[in-house]
Amino acid sequence: MSRIRLPVVLAALLAVLAALAAAPAQGASRLVIRGAGFGHGIGMSQWGAYGFAEKGTDHGAILRHYYSGTQIGKLAGGGEVRVLLKTADRVVFGSASRVAGGRKLDPASRYVATRGLSGSIVLRSSGGRELGTYASPLALEGAARGLQVFGRSANAAVDGRYRGRLEVRASALGGVSAINAIAIDDYIRGVVAGEMPSSWPQEALRAQAVAARTYALATSKDGDGFDQYSDTRSQVYNGISGETAATDAAVAATAGEIVAYDGKPIVTYYFSTSGGRTENIENVFIGAAPAPYLVSVEDPHDDASPRHTWVRTMSLRSAQSRLGSLVKGSLTRIRVLRRGRSPRVVAAQVIGTGGRTSVSGPTLRRELGLFDTWARFTVITANVRRGDGNTPSAAAAPSPPTGPAAPSTGGVAPSARAAAMGVGAASLATLAGRVAPAGAASWVTVQGWTGTRWVAKFDAPVSAGGRYTARLRTPGLYRVRFAGEAGPPVRVP
Repeated sequence: MSRIRLPVVLAALLAVLAALAAAPAQGASRLVIRGAGFGHGIGMSQWGAYGFAEKGTDHGAILRHYYSGTQIGKLAGGGEVRVLLKTADRVVFGSASRVAGGRKLDPASRYVATRGLSGSIVLRSSGGRELGTYASPLALEGAARGLQVFGRSANAAVDGRYRGRLEVRASALGGVSAINAIAIDDYIRGVVAGEMPSSWPQEALRAQAVAARTYALATSKDGDGFDQYSDTRSQVYNGISGETAATDAAVAATAGEIVAYDGKPIVTYYFSTSGGRTENIENVFIGAAPAPYLVSVEDPHDDASPRHTWVRTMSLRSAQSRLGSLVKGSLTRIRVLRRGRSPRVVAAQVIGTGGRTSVSGPTLRRELGLFDTWARFTVITANVRRGDGNTPSAAAAPSPPTGPAAPSTGGVAPSARAAAMGVGAASLATLAGRVAPAGAASWVTVQGWTGTRWVAKFDAPVSAGGRYTARLRTPGLYRVRFAGEAGPPVRVP
């Protein structure tokens, strides 16, 4: 365990205290999103596979667990996959030995391929000298160390090496496409380490290899000259640079193995983290037909994942900015209408002051930037009004630290609760707001900031409509807790 130096701690504490001291009276809101999992939730959880492998489960049993009713079959023969590496105005490549069936090339030189008239491909030297015009696609054979494609994408290293052939094809979208035509298991060698850490147990890597091989066979696109993308639209494929000894061993040990249902390869969806249970395909890919092998199953061993559970908080204003035109008026809450088996959100409503908008769980995930659709939404608002509660305070306050969570004081004697709320005594201010979903609890706990931590002061009742009101008799920083979640801080000057 690492140690933090004392001066660093003191500096951080002083900064926090200074921020709290500057916080004025305010009205504020907080949307707390408590969720689980990372990814779409269908098929094999990679962290779950890791957990199973750690406990000694072999890759076949892992795959049969996640893909219900399937068997491990054998691929008849080999096969080839065409992977789209990039589409651009030009393709720069090296380590090529020859144009397939034609001109010899210098493996030590770079070449440039561009689109010519009538969809032809023009080949030039790196200096711009034209070497020939070819019908699309232009097929190129590699040297012993594999073909090299430069500038594969804006975010990738410019040194990508690939087995098999490079095909430069006039793209239907304009420009030219670089496509790697490669044997199926050489392709899987470049996928496994791109999709799963090579340091993971061998049986998890083997499960990944079989899932990746099956996915490639079952999802051949056969469009614009390629079968698979090289990124998360299909599978992450890094070519030779993505190969490791451990992942190569996993591919070799499972050569030809596929996941089959009724003797045919299935679409073996996989993802990072389930949160404890996977989901039916029709509950995530809205409109997809149910599949007996892509149904919800318990996932007991994915808890090592950093995304097994997670929490996101934001103001209603920030959430409204993210949701954009889905909000009618001002955002007040998000209501879940239907959940899947896991229970991921299938259907929900975005509720605003001007009306309601129906949305799917995947839409909420995308617009709010969530890790998964397994999510619960809690809204807490807080406003301070002076004295009789008729005059709102003016300014907004910065958020203080959550601090150690104080336990609820529910169950205190009614006389003590009334005294704490200022009943029968003059009140300095009124703390009021609303919570949702209102049925989650019948009380909010009002907490005060001592300068080092939050402490419970008293409970205040919540109406059927989610409203609460509490009278405050002393200045300070306050917040409410509701259904286990902390609301935004507000200051009473």
